[in-house]
Order: sequence, then structure tokens, then C-alpha cells
Amino acid sequence: MSMVSIKCVKAREIIDCRGYPTVQVDVRTESSAIGRADVPCGRSTGTYEATELRDGGERYAGWGVRRAVDNVNDVIGPAITGKDVTRQRELDQFMTCELDGSDNKSRLGANAIVGVSLAVARAAAATLHIPLYKYINANAHVLPVPMINLIGGGKLGSSDLEIQEYHIVPLEAEGIAHALQMATEVNFKLRDLLLDEYGKPALNVGDEGGFMPPMKGLREPLEFLAKAVELAGYEQQISYSLDCAATHFYNPETGRYQLAGEELTQQDMIAQYKALLKDFPIVSMEDPLHEEDWEGFCQMTAELGIQIVGDDLFVTNPKRLQKGIKSGAGNALLWKVNQIGTLTEALDAADLAFRNGYGVQVSERSGETEDSIISDIVVGLNAGQIKTGAPVRGERTSKYNRLLVIEEELGSQGRYAGKDFRRPAG
Repeated sequence: MSMVSIKCVKAREIIDCRGYPTVQVDVRTESSAIGRADVPCGRSTGTYEATELRDGGERYAGWGVRRAVDNVNDVIGPAITGKDVTRQRELDQFMTCELDGSDNKSRLGANAIVGVSLAVARAAAATLHIPLYKYINANAHVLPVPMINLIGGGKLGSSDLEIQEYHIVPLEAEGIAHALQMATEVNFKLRDLLLDEYGKPALNVGDEGGFMPPMKGLREPLEFLAKAVELAGYEQQISYSLDCAATHFYNPETGRYQLAGEELTQQDMIAQYKALLKDFPIVSMEDPLHEEDWEGFCQMTAELGIQIVGDDLFVTNPKRLQKGIKSGAGNALLWKVNQIGTLTEALDAADLAFRNGYGVQVSERSGETEDSIISDIVVGLNAGQIKTGAPVRGERTSKYNRLLVIEEELGSQGRYAGKDFRRPAG
């Protein structure tokens, strides 16, 4: 056996940050190198995502993943043992086409397949004694701008806000370390403002660490963020972005959006977004309209002059992204590897985006673990932007802390994307 041959594969059921079960996979090579990957899970999911396999029944209220774990241990593992761990595309295609064979990875489960796919990449990098970001791309050097969620709503917590995430974006930071310092100082000021205005309940946080104050509508969270930024002394250095997740407050029966007690049409929503742009330096909006409103995405992309990100619209799927490129819907891809189910398919989606002038925003899921793999991936892609929650909880800080290490490792060779976050490579 070659030293790069896969010796064994082992999966287990672990717990994510919300207390839900998920899959963890170890891949060991003949060189004794180990690659381990945890599978993140989404709460706010798009209709067209690859299928997560859950157990059903009473255990964990049906959310267990023993079936997916068994599929790794009994089906995938034995089938790839002995294969070259560095043949990522070959292994991913073998799992999806030969072993699973379904259109949406529903037979073995996307959570089983992606766990193996990511663990294989980690094991390959470990076998070759190089960091994962360098294994993905020998020219990896761009450090991403973090889109930092400080106020949340939607499906990620218990507030009345329909908009899912309000971010600060430290475009003018000197690097990752400075960006995190800025974010933390703003968060301290925001905490004081919310406590004074709403009392202690406003300091509860959602799935991604953002505060969940009793606010309504589009504007009020931005006003509080702007005040906190001003008090922290970063008014000229920080911009804003939104993850609207509009599918989740859209009523397909009426064709209207339910926002702050009002029923709004597509054009009403676009008008509200345009009004926000006049008052706040917003640089990015994710899923501002529902996941099938290709026409509305085209209009917003043409008229707003900012980054329009497709998450539920594209679900990291090259076919849906290609449709967006042809029609002019959006100008950036939200990149979540578990949406499509293998690393190579997700890398293909990123490559398609880059080749057509689209930005790529690498993203966590609401159901995260302490696994920091997306930090290596975002640098490996030279993507220039990452969305991974507020820097206040372990499953989020693990990603930021890994970026701090990568920043140190790259030294003078690294470059913070800053204002070039949409097209940073080069």
C-alpha cells in the first residue's frame, strides 16, 4: 500500500452548537495521517439543497444521524479504503455517482458524503505535511473580510425581526486581527446600547451569536449598529451587510412579503432596500427576495450597485448558478459546502462564479461545530469574504482563531481583501 492510500474511515454521531446531532468523520491514511471533519447543519435551508439524512423516530426527536453514520462506516468507508487520498475529485464522484446514485444525495445522505469528502481533503493535506489552504491552492494568500453578525432574527432566534442577520463589515481594517478587534469593541458598545434601551432580555443571542433585541422592521437594527460603530470610533472604517433570507417571510399564496406587520410586494421590498442604501453604507445583501424570484434579483443587481448574494437562490449548485449568470440574477454566490454535498462540487461552483465575475462569500451554517475548516477553505479560494457569525461563541471563534493563525503563517505574503472583497484575487 502507498503512504497516500486510505487505511480506514470512521464516523460517529456528535452534537452541534444547537444541541442537534451531526456527523463527524475520520479518514486515516497508511502514513498514519488523520483528517477529521464535522458536518455543519442549517436551520434556514433552501429548497434545493442536497438532502440531509435524519433517523426519524423518538430519539433526539427524530434528528439523530445514526443512519448517516452507518452509511459512512458500512458503505462508503469500505468502498474507498485503499484508494489514493489525494484523488479528491475521483473519490467525490465515486461516492456521489457509484455509491449514492441519486440526484440529491438522498440515498446515503449529503451529511454522510460531505463529511467523508472534507475529511479526505484534511487527510490528504496532513499526509503531504502542508496546511489545508495550501493543499487547496498553492497560491492561497488572500485573507477574507468577515461579515460579522451582531444582530439577528428570522429563523435563527426568538426576536420579531424578519431579517435574519445584520452584519458589520470592517473593510478598512488592517487585517484579520484588527478586524476582530474592531468587531469586539463595536459589540461591547452595542451591548450597552441594547441594555439601556430594552433591558437584559435584549442581550439574549441567537444561533450565530448575534443579539436578539425586541425590534421590528428593517431600519432599527441598522440604527443601533451605526450608533455602536460611532461610539467605538470606527464610523469611517466599517460598512454593513444584510442576510435577508426573504424566502422565510414570503407568502407564496399571496405573493407578498410579511414584514413588520405589513404585506409588501416585490417592488415595495426593493423600494425599502433602496431607501436603506441612502442612509447606511451597505455593501452587500443576501437573499433580499425569495428563492424563485429570478426577475427581482436581476432588477436589484442592475439597480442597487452593491453585492447581491444568492444563498437559497443558488444553494452552491453550479446549475442554478449558471442560470443566474445567464439572466444577471445576483453577482455573488454564498458558498456552503454541505449545500451541494462534496468539496469538489462546491469548488466547481466557486470556480464558475469567479470565471463570470461573481463574488464568493464562504459561509458557516447556523448549526456549527468547533471545526474551523471553512477558514482554510476561504483562504484557499482567495475568496476575500467570510460569514461565520459573531465572535462570541466557541463554534464561531474557532473559525476566527484559525484565521488569526493563517494570517500569522502567511506573514508578508498575505493580503487582507478590504474594499476588494468581491474580486480580491491577484
